[in-house]
Amino acid sequence: MRTAVFAGVLALAAVVLTPVAASANKEPTPGPTDIIDQYGLGDFASETVSYGPQARQAMDVWWTPDGQQRPGVFLIHGGWWSGGDKRYMKEIVRQYAELGYTVFNLNYRLSGDAAWPAQRSDALAAIALARKHAERWAFDPSNYVVVGFSAGGHIAAAVGTYGDGISGLKGVVGLSPIISPLRAYTDGEKSDDPNKRKLRTAAIRLAGGCAPKGKCSRIWASMEVAWHASRKDAPMLTVHSKDEFVPPVQSQLLKTMLGQVGVPVTVITQPGINHSNPLYREPGVAEQVQAWIADRIG
Repeated sequence: MRTAVFAGVLALAAVVLTPVAASANKEPTPGPTDIIDQYGLGDFASETVSYGPQARQAMDVWWTPDGQQRPGVFLIHGGWWSGGDKRYMKEIVRQYAELGYTVFNLNYRLSGDAAWPAQRSDALAAIALARKHAERWAFDPSNYVVVGFSAGGHIAAAVGTYGDGISGLKGVVGLSPIISPLRAYTDGEKSDDPNKRKLRTAAIRLAGGCAPKGKCSRIWASMEVAWHASRKDAPMLTVHSKDEFVPPVQSQLLKTMLGQVGVPVTVITQPGINHSNPLYREPGVAEQVQAWIADRIG
């Protein structure tokens, strides 16, 4: 079943490579009209391309046009699965481009547009497109990581445990990743924390509007990252604040399950309550993440 789904993703990605401003009737040839610099990256080339027919199925790509294949970093924004946008990742994109990586900054269908697993399918389609056209973006398709924030961390981790490993994926990083929507659903039921209650509601919406029982049990099971652990999955790094509304315990089950099949998971816990992007901006956090990535893809 997983093989058939991924084959469909590859088929979709193989035919969609359209800069947002270009005609959808022909595959574009990279050139000056495709190059944008909306993030002020100077010497880097960049463009926005579609990896599917929906407006949200788009990603921005930054690369160094020097003919050298470079490791890739895929970034997935957060926003309760129902909001957020790649444009809010500007400074993080700049960091990884300046470190020498080819950077792919993804949008994906939100939960109000499509229920799970559309978000995971979108990330897989974007990766498949990037690997198919690796030469175009000076990208080494056998050497990349996926980095996600909050709900984007859930999507990234779900990619990391999809099937029995994704070709070329060397690691997954989650900043406040929601590893277990079921745990979030339970934690938010009687909590006084408005963020935990909001996350419970967001998880229900991601599942198509239904609770984790009866006919919806299978989709909730699909959303549980740790339940899909297998021996060829990517190593993971997760970072949580000790007292945030997505606590470190979210990652402990993942560490246990992946550890049982020999896949390492590192869980970093920071003091305080910062979540997602604010957590990443705390002193030393970005440096730890970047060092972990460098150890895996150079």
